[in-house]
Amino acid sequence: MDRLDTGQIAAAVDAAIPPDLARAWGEFVTSGPVLVARQPIFDTSGRVAAYQLSFRSEVGSDPRGWSSDAHERATSHVLRAAFSRVGDLESLAGDRQVVVRCPRGYLVGELPVPARPDRLIVELPTDLVPDAQVCDGIIDLRAQGFSVCLPTFSNQPAQRRLLPLADFVKIDVRDLDVEGVPVVRVARTYDATLVGEYVEQRDQLALARDLGFSLFQGSLLARATTVDRTGARPDGL
Repeated sequence: MDRLDTGQIAAAVDAAIPPDLARAWGEFVTSGPVLVARQPIFDTSGRVAAYQLSFRSEVGSDPRGWSSDAHERATSHVLRAAFSRVGDLESLAGDRQVVVRCPRGYLVGELPVPARPDRLIVELPTDLVPDAQVCDGIIDLRAQGFSVCLPTFSNQPAQRRLLPLADFVKIDVRDLDVEGVPVVRVARTYDATLVGEYVEQRDQLALARDLGFSLFQGSLLARATTVDRTGARPDGL
């Protein structure tokens, strides 16, 4: 039996979504409140180095059950909130960079990435399949000046293929006491900056520091907060 690749699976899932539901989702994203979750990422001195931006809904939704189309719409929502008008980004992040997880369509050029490589760090999806088109797209983004972040690194084969293309590598610090040293050693292969994510306890932060992490993100340091950017919605969107 032939195996379907993830692109085929995603397309099948999208095709199975009832038109009324897909239309309702599109109307919500383009006309509902422009809410963005913002969580700071800190450096070793405790200063804010960047902000993670992600989609936030008033009604709440578990993104693990979303289709690829839903992820793309949510990402578009966040990017519009941050980059559509002059001053939007400064209101959200001051002079700091922002990290936004971008699904496959943004990586391969099917969807537009804001032309702000000085401020936007492109984070890859956790389930990304690094086929030739994806890798070529990431190489092109880096050639344009964008930095790329590889999240939740656990030394899986697909992740290792993406390591040479990553400027930042995130590692879940909750797992450091189990397999920390080998995973960190591999993550450092191409001199990427290491980011400790899901920092929830002081001992996790201390261990990440000892292992040479440069950046830290998690509820111990600061929880994600919701920012209402409805007033910044561009005309016609």
